[in-house]
Amino acid sequence: MTYQVLARKWRPGKFSDLAGQSHVLKPLTHALDNERLHHAYLFTGTRGVGKTTLARILAKCLNCEQGVSSEPCGTCSACTEITEGRFVDLIEVDAASRTKVEDTRELLENVQYAPTLGRFKIYLIDEVHMLSTHSFNALLKTLEEPPPHVKFLLATTDPQKLPVTILSRCLQFNLKNLSPQQIEEYLEQVLKQEKIKFEEAALWQLASSAAGSMRDALTLLDQAISFCEGKVEAAGVSDMIGTPEQGVVFELLDGLANQDTAAVLQVIQELAERGAEFQQLLESLLATLHRLAIAQVVPDAIDNSFGDRQQVLDFADRFRAEDLQLFYQFALKGRGDLSLALDTRAMFEMLLIRMLVFVPEGVPTVPRKSEQTSKPEAAKATVSQQPAADAKQKKKTLKVERSPQPVEQTPQHEMNAEPVNPGREQQQTKTDTATARTSEAKIPEHSMSEQGTGDLPASPAELDDRSWIQLCQHINPGGITGNILAHCVIMTTAADSLELCLDSTQSAVYSDEHKDRIAGLLGSFFGQDNLQVAIEIGEPASESPAAYSQRLKQEALERLRNNFQQDDNVQKLVETFSGEVVQESISPLDQ
Repeated sequence: MTYQVLARKWRPGKFSDLAGQSHVLKPLTHALDNERLHHAYLFTGTRGVGKTTLARILAKCLNCEQGVSSEPCGTCSACTEITEGRFVDLIEVDAASRTKVEDTRELLENVQYAPTLGRFKIYLIDEVHMLSTHSFNALLKTLEEPPPHVKFLLATTDPQKLPVTILSRCLQFNLKNLSPQQIEEYLEQVLKQEKIKFEEAALWQLASSAAGSMRDALTLLDQAISFCEGKVEAAGVSDMIGTPEQGVVFELLDGLANQDTAAVLQVIQELAERGAEFQQLLESLLATLHRLAIAQVVPDAIDNSFGDRQQVLDFADRFRAEDLQLFYQFALKGRGDLSLALDTRAMFEMLLIRMLVFVPEGVPTVPRKSEQTSKPEAAKATVSQQPAADAKQKKKTLKVERSPQPVEQTPQHEMNAEPVNPGREQQQTKTDTATARTSEAKIPEHSMSEQGTGDLPASPAELDDRSWIQLCQHINPGGITGNILAHCVIMTTAADSLELCLDSTQSAVYSDEHKDRIAGLLGSFFGQDNLQVAIEIGEPASESPAAYSQRLKQEALERLRNNFQQDDNVQKLVETFSGEVVQESISPLDQ
């Protein structure tokens, strides 16, 4: 007997055999059982998700000798002939090879004739988007008003290319990509029926490589059975499709978690001897880091891909959240660098070393789950409480576990007594010195809300230009209203009224609604519900709060630029390279 490939042998013959796509099966089943049949159906989706298969099952449902139903018998002559591809009233057309308008007209010449054997004459047009514009026009009228005995089943991977006139005449169903878990379960079912031994991890690798396509997964499974000599093994599948075993990725992660550079380099050495593809290895590392990050925030969202769910959860507890984010960014950046590297192994080694030596500093750490559940007494330990004889051992523990210590209980001078990395401390000292030179010129934040209301006037009559600026900064409501308030200056004051002048540059955004809000804010501050506030648009005679704030920022910026140009290192660089300082490029650290 001629061997039949798995993708054809295990093609579903009824709706219940179809993996996934419940969002499509439900309306089709309801329509068939209630005989609410449309004359044209359009199935869209990527390759291998079941478009043509679904169309053939629908053809069975429509022409089964037992009657129109969502569950065809599968044994009558119509069902059997459709399965074998020889049913005379199912006309399958490959639009990619019949794109001309003449082909379409020839096809439609027989539409008017009744079906020969079946209940309906069904036209299944695959890859319908390949038809020419003239072919679509020729099909249009028939598709809109076909004879009652004709049904059109269209399938395409690119619905964007279909004219809207075609789309509007069809019921459209978009088939989704299958998840790795759905594919793995189906492959497992196939192998059990075929009585072929397999490893679950191998099936997960095939399911992930299929990228949502069941046909691709079955084709890969056929190849894997031949490659592994009648069985499906994880190691063989890894060699076949060029992806590393998941265990290798976990070995690298174990070295990262333990800060063991030698172990990481040893794993890379073994991979290089086996001819591993480091680009594929980096992709697997990225995918695993993503799963670890998800496991830290939503553990239930982790599936059993590669049969490693528990390992993923365990490794998620060994890393801090900020470490995983840093590693992922390094790996993401390294993916582009790896393609440009002359030696991919060296580039991959540098990437892993970068992950080992770069540790986030000065960032509030999110403790690992294992640290959150530890005893309270352990969390109270500080460097100052350790015996002098254990100082070196404590230093080693800090480096290996990256366990964050309570900053508030650790004296700074004791932490600096024995730095973990003297080179890094020396570099940090230089950075601190450079920062100190510009800290004096940092633009101040004048927020009067932090100073209280003790220096502010108790009555509108006591307001002057200076106190008005302080008051505006104190009650600043933000938004457009806050901007309008900051551009107002005092014209006249009284015990129960204020007259303000708004800069004419703000007139376009000003309205009575803003005036009412400002009156409410000022009245609330002074305790006067009936405070009268009048706002006129003009040219302010004094400095507004906005102008005052801008002046302070400009003065601070000038001091910053002067200090920068007078810096010894900057002057030395300018002199050495005959350069010049671009004034516009200098800005405070907080901008």
